[in-house]
Amino acid sequence: MFQESNGPTDNYAAIAQVDIQRQEPESLRKWREEQKTRLEALDTASKAAEAEWREKAKKELEDWHVHQNEQMEKNKANNRASEEAFLAETDGDSPGSEWERVARLCDFNPKTNKQAKDVSRMRSVLISLKQTPLVR
Repeated sequence: MFQESNGPTDNYAAIAQVDIQRQEPESLRKWREEQKTRLEALDTASKAAEAEWREKAKKELEDWHVHQNEQMEKNKANNRASEEAFLAETDGDSPGSEWERVARLCDFNPKTNKQAKDVSRMRSVLISLKQTPLVR
């Protein structure tokens, strides 16, 4: 029933034993070990550098979000204030104040930016309308 054998009964164990018997030269084995340790050191260094980069990126992203939120809050406050000022300005529809509102919205300075469109004709029309209003 039971068979006795002098060697390993598993086929893979037999192959492993043959490999051990046919060992590679000492210089190759030493080079492989050195290469393995070198690669392991490089892997650990790259993993450490990657972790450091991730932490730095996470911190910069958090700082950016904080800055962005601050900017949005400032913009919201400025927009609310300008909207309230505009609404307060438009509520004052008293007769005779139309030209003051037009004057605030228009630039009547003839020495404007050279790159802007020429609005001298519009300026002269508005000034002439102010001086002699249309009669209905």
